[in-house]
Amino acid sequence: MLFLGLAYAQDTQELEAERAKSDKIKGEHPLINLMKTKTSTLKDELKGVHPRVFLTQSEIDDLKDKTKTQKKLWETALSRVRAMTIEPTPAPAQARRVQNPVGLGIAEAALAYKITGKKKYLVAAKKYMDAAVSYEVWGYKYNKPDVDLAAGHLLYGLGWGYDLLYHDLTPKERDIYKSKLIRQARLLYDFYKPQPGKTYAYSQNHTFIPMSGLAVTAYALAGETPEAKQWAELPRAIFEGVLETYSEDGFYYEGIEYWIFSTPWLFHYMDLQFHATGEDLYEKVPGFNLMHKYISHATLPGAEFHFDYGDTYTGNLTRDKKAEDYSRERINGQFQSSYNVLYKVADKFNNGEAQGVADWLKQKGQVSAEEMWSFIWYNPSVKSVPIEEQKTFHYFADHDVVFWRSSWEDDATAFSFKCGPSEGHKTLQKLETFPEWRLSSGHAHPDAGGFIIWANGEYLTGDSGYEGLTMTHSHNTLLFDGKGQNHEGEGHDVFYGIPYERINKIRIVEVKMDQKHVAIKADATAAYEPEVGVKKFIRTFEFNAPGSFVIIDDVETNSPQIITSYLHADHVIDQISDSTFELEPQNTSIIAKIKAPKGFVTKIDKNVLTAPGDPGSVDKGGLEERGKKLGISTKEKVTKSKFVIELTIKEE
Repeated sequence: MLFLGLAYAQDTQELEAERAKSDKIKGEHPLINLMKTKTSTLKDELKGVHPRVFLTQSEIDDLKDKTKTQKKLWETALSRVRAMTIEPTPAPAQARRVQNPVGLGIAEAALAYKITGKKKYLVAAKKYMDAAVSYEVWGYKYNKPDVDLAAGHLLYGLGWGYDLLYHDLTPKERDIYKSKLIRQARLLYDFYKPQPGKTYAYSQNHTFIPMSGLAVTAYALAGETPEAKQWAELPRAIFEGVLETYSEDGFYYEGIEYWIFSTPWLFHYMDLQFHATGEDLYEKVPGFNLMHKYISHATLPGAEFHFDYGDTYTGNLTRDKKAEDYSRERINGQFQSSYNVLYKVADKFNNGEAQGVADWLKQKGQVSAEEMWSFIWYNPSVKSVPIEEQKTFHYFADHDVVFWRSSWEDDATAFSFKCGPSEGHKTLQKLETFPEWRLSSGHAHPDAGGFIIWANGEYLTGDSGYEGLTMTHSHNTLLFDGKGQNHEGEGHDVFYGIPYERINKIRIVEVKMDQKHVAIKADATAAYEPEVGVKKFIRTFEFNAPGSFVIIDDVETNSPQIITSYLHADHVIDQISDSTFELEPQNTSIIAKIKAPKGFVTKIDKNVLTAPGDPGSVDKGGLEERGKKLGISTKEKVTKSKFVIELTIKEE
């Protein structure tokens, strides 16, 4: 019988996607054999030993020595032990994301105690552990209770806390914490275990974060409850798909906000698996050794904001420091970016560029959600390649995204162009290898042919941030008779139900670039559903330093349509003449001149979109205004048209 998890479904699309995909899974579920054959047993020397999950006592002693040589990193880690300054949210803790920090806080305080020996950290850790036990439901009662992100965070924290503090807990405390871990691990395992026809969103953070937490608890309780064996087997089997389907070129399809939130959990699992079993999974994923390129290039000059492709913050509201997410993602004014993951990349692959990117972001004042791991992961013997010595442009060929900047200085000009399939070209082949893989691309946007431009500390034109109902008109690309790309307007995941063979045809055809010139030719035709009637949408994007752009669109349709090209600005769009507009008219602006088509009409309008709703109803948020948009439309319905728009950066 098909296991759908009806009580925990995020939305109708998720259920329908599982039903559709399950028909392709024949015979015994692929995960069953993986659970039997992949490594998931503790090394002999760790059996019956505590602590053992990420660190043994001898390794903790080594870290005590490291506190003397890496004093600043250690001082930062201690200063960020949240259990020392923040009270855990009392039960039932149903506000968004409030349970997650409790899991992280347990681990921080417990490790601080093991390294310093100071009782205040032990007391703080127990307070957070008691809070975790007090939560009847791990997560939201109304959406995926006990089987989603909060469950992953709390299994990680309470599981590792139990392991680290095993000999510092009374027998009664151990029984209480262990009983809670067993209860929650059972619930999570029962939800994720393979059933006939069950599918898995391997590349989605809602899969691998809970599985990372389950694995921590499994190895923490190995030998203490017989169920721990299957709890370890399941994450290892699922991570076979998670790692094999990870980005080939380092680009992260869910956007930089979700990279920051979710990527550390991939590393937690791989570190855990290596330490607990001796199995090294890092080499399975070439994209890990490239992710520093994604982080460096996706970071806007000044290192406070990012190219906000996909579900990334709230557009101009974040950049204006008005949105809730601006303060949420900053600690004492410092941006929380998870850059410390790059220290692990540097250490594991002897990657000096990754070390250099991490050093740059640290120098810019960025911090990480778990600074204890900054201290653990940092290897001073890796020779850092300064950011100034790294290339200022990069093409992510699997996802078809280009980044370019004039320098690594704060006042640099930087831009990006995107026209590729939602989860990369290699996904098409991987879907055949993993028939149980259910794509869940809701955090990606209908933005084929879109671009973002930034100069001299100003966001001049680009995307609109995280949307509940993602729409093409929120991006710098085309609409046809008001219709945009993919299945926009039908739910949060606009790619749901579209054959990936068609999505894979969205591509950059050619890229030429150096330090002075960029020429891109892209084909966005397949981004539009057949009923929209787009026969051809070829966009040429050219740049000449220091600040001149030309965007040329060759378009054909099956029937006469009004074709509209959009340009966005955070605050102001002024009309200078019939064919000339100024976006963000201030110290630095961008002048847009419409050279073609001959007959066109324009409209400056508010950019109104659907904001994200509550978990489980993300596409049902309220309307929200984010900046302005300029629509440039053909005057009449046509079957063939050519748009030529010149953009010039103007600095005073």
